[in-house]
Amino acid sequence: MRAEAFELPEHLKEKLSKAKKLEWITILYLVTVVVIMYLVMGSSQAMKTAWLEDALSMVPAISFLIASRIYNKKPTRKFQYGFHRVFSIAFLTGSVALFGMGLFLLVDSAITLIKAEHATIGTMVLFGKQIWMGWIMIAALIYSSLPAMYLGYKKLPLAKKLHNKILYTDANAQKADYMTGFAAMVGILGLGMGWWWADASAALFISFSVLKDGYTNLKDAVEDLMDRKPLHIEDDKPDELVEKVESFVKSWDWVKNAKARFREEGQVYFGDVQVIVKSGTGVSKSIEIGLEKLHEFHWKIYDVTIMPVNEIKDYSEKQS
Repeated sequence: MRAEAFELPEHLKEKLSKAKKLEWITILYLVTVVVIMYLVMGSSQAMKTAWLEDALSMVPAISFLIASRIYNKKPTRKFQYGFHRVFSIAFLTGSVALFGMGLFLLVDSAITLIKAEHATIGTMVLFGKQIWMGWIMIAALIYSSLPAMYLGYKKLPLAKKLHNKILYTDANAQKADYMTGFAAMVGILGLGMGWWWADASAALFISFSVLKDGYTNLKDAVEDLMDRKPLHIEDDKPDELVEKVESFVKSWDWVKNAKARFREEGQVYFGDVQVIVKSGTGVSKSIEIGLEKLHEFHWKIYDVTIMPVNEIKDYSEKQS
């Protein structure tokens, strides 16, 4: 077990610093979006749904900033493995909030559609001219979508480099934010053409999108906390680093065979490596040297145990 505080490599400290700045910008930007959307949403169900989604989208950014102040604290007597899982907890918190809001929006939109409630969009006088409020709403939706897309694209590569799932989820959601805006715009234009059902249908589409993302993220967060094997954050493929560690250990001159097993603790990996030791090896000294080599092998390999065994046990032999 490692007792020192966790330090990212220098090149990743710069990435983390950039990610923090982008999240602060995201929060400030979303505050303006929420205010503007609230002022112009009127009785439109699609605007209300988009507004709630924008308000909720601040949760991942806030969670990331809080977690990034805690994750690298030195282990204590009470928390002897450190605080790395704070990122997993933040990911779970954001996922639960997203899933819960998706359910609420789905039910709310469905009830509006079933009741056949006819929303109306009025007009306002601006600079002496009468303007349909729908155009103001569409302008607000463009403002809520395009900068968010840009922020998402900027954060995505940082999330992959840092292996940070809450940052990746936040970035991916913002990258696809145009879908919410486009759906709400279609609903508003539909209302303007006299299609009363267009607004609630657009809201229903948005709520399905929120619910789907919430379910996917919640499933991933729970599986991570259940010590699932490490996966790439952008897909469900196993991280090749585990196999690389195993091959690296097998290359040591005092090791006959080896099997590695890891789990994710936030950004880093905890695990163990079973080794069959060659006869005549000074086991204690070899393990000490081996642990140092593993800690230097990759920054993600944070806490690892090397276990001398007589026979390798493959716990994942019959499971994916």
